[in-house]
Amino acid sequence: MKFLWVLLLCLPALVNGDVYQWRDGNGGKHYSDRRHADAERLDIKPGYSFYRVRTVYDGDTLVLEDGRKIRLLGINTPEVQHRNQLADAGGMEAKLWLTNKLQGARIRIETDVEQQDKYGRMLAHVFTERNEHVNQLLVAAGLAAVSIYPPNLLYADRLLQAQQKAEKAKIGIWREQQYAAFPADRLPEGGHPGWTRVQGRVTDVRGSRKFVYLKFTDRFEARIERKWLSLFTDFGSYPGQMLEVRGWLNKYKKGYSMLIRHPSAIKRL
Repeated sequence: MKFLWVLLLCLPALVNGDVYQWRDGNGGKHYSDRRHADAERLDIKPGYSFYRVRTVYDGDTLVLEDGRKIRLLGINTPEVQHRNQLADAGGMEAKLWLTNKLQGARIRIETDVEQQDKYGRMLAHVFTERNEHVNQLLVAAGLAAVSIYPPNLLYADRLLQAQQKAEKAKIGIWREQQYAAFPADRLPEGGHPGWTRVQGRVTDVRGSRKFVYLKFTDRFEARIERKWLSLFTDFGSYPGQMLEVRGWLNKYKKGYSMLIRHPSAIKRL
């Protein structure tokens, strides 16, 4: 399968903190954190007002004194115990770390292309008064995994670099058995709750109107939305490769599927 979008990418240059937008021949919008020949840099204005933190809800969610709930962008921390759900390994550690760091403190917030999620929470990168990037610090401590949701691409590269170091050092979640990777051909019959990792060889690629699917086994596929394919600059090399994909399992036909939103959720083995 050939994808014309590959031809649109040329000389990508790393620009930390920048987001670019362009339109294809059909008028569709594309976003990237790397420069494109026909792209314009979005003018995303960071906030420089400081706000005091009232409550830390969990490792990636907090509440300001004015009542606004903030969801940290670009990361995901393990769940804490709530209702009838037990805490994930590392969930309380992430919450305690964030509480000790921010409860009662003043922070600066930077938003991205999307400023709110579907739950009405403000999406933001959080910085302390000493200009420490809290999102990045959580990842560097092994307390969070990178979870990029396009078109929100600010700081994607620095988050991924922090994760690579934490994973190599086997700290935090990277030493927990709960987050060990499953072979694609040995997924549990009942699936796996929460964020997980699946490894295997891509045996086939197929497409639909909305998605492109990477088939690993008859019971597991990873899927990428076509509108974000331009972010996956090495997509053409995936068939036949041993890959690890990271995200959440969804029941699909007689097996499972995983939505891959950004290249940071794919690791070559």
